[in-house]
Amino acid sequence: MTDLIIGNQQIEKGKTYKIQLPLISLYTSSDTQIPVYVCRGKKDGPTMFVSAAIHGDELNGIEIISRLIKSKVLKNIKGTLICVPFVNAYGVLNQSRYLPDRRDLNRSFPGTERGSLASRVAREFFHEIVCKCDYGIDLHTGAIHRSNLPQIRAVLRDEETLLMAKAFNVPVILNTDLLDGSLREAAVEEGIKILLYEAGEALRFDEVSIKAGVRGIINVMRHIQMLPQRKSARKASPYIANESHWIRAPESGFVSHHKQLGDKVSENDILASIKDPYGEIEAQIVARETGIIIGKQNIPLVLEGEAVYHVATFNKPDMVNRDVEKMGEELAENNPR
Repeated sequence: MTDLIIGNQQIEKGKTYKIQLPLISLYTSSDTQIPVYVCRGKKDGPTMFVSAAIHGDELNGIEIISRLIKSKVLKNIKGTLICVPFVNAYGVLNQSRYLPDRRDLNRSFPGTERGSLASRVAREFFHEIVCKCDYGIDLHTGAIHRSNLPQIRAVLRDEETLLMAKAFNVPVILNTDLLDGSLREAAVEEGIKILLYEAGEALRFDEVSIKAGVRGIINVMRHIQMLPQRKSARKASPYIANESHWIRAPESGFVSHHKQLGDKVSENDILASIKDPYGEIEAQIVARETGIIIGKQNIPLVLEGEAVYHVATFNKPDMVNRDVEKMGEELAENNPR
């Protein structure tokens, strides 16, 4: 890419920029912007965006991008890295998943110039950032009171996307379809290779998830030759899940969890007990088949029918469980490089 313009700013080789993309003002007439950080190397190479907080309460990605921007590895970059710490500025201000019009930004892409607020924000981000890139990584977390195991979600029938997903180097890769109106769907239709990183819980920083995210983005940048390869880099063999399912509560009550994120479960294992206010067990939540817990509700209250555990199925669940534990141990001790 020779000419690159973002927000009317010409991006020159060998320079970094902090740009504010204007959005619709608040009720108070205060300006609202999408913050953008651009790092362009002196040498040509791919253009990749990293975005966070499309859902405004998903904050882990903001810290991941903050650490990525400060990383010393960027001094050797080829091509251009575009970082967007939060896309949904309104949601971040209100600690809300949604925009003020109660729409989900991640169901509003590619957006329109004269549509709803969500559609207008989606269009600004999509046309100013996403369409100018070859690759993208979108950062997410679980919802409020729900945690996700660090995992990559992608359409793996595309060979280049599959290789990117493996290069990210977390144990779990989930082969998922594209959702209507999602950033991933719109990006794929434009020919952009994109990964979705899920890790942690809304409104919380999770250190392992953050470190895994920073390390994973740098790994992908090395894979697509934006950064030099490391000779000593240890490459794991991530495990691909083509199916996953939620296990729901059979009764309402107070939950005592027996299984945690990353645990292997087998068919008929008791995952949790549901008690009444007097401590009597009303029901138990039971695994339907062998798999790994990749998502879990955290609050110890549940209503009948509520999703409590997200379980993915693998050919080698014991190996996945081992590598999940190993990843946690490594990231607890070391900083990504």
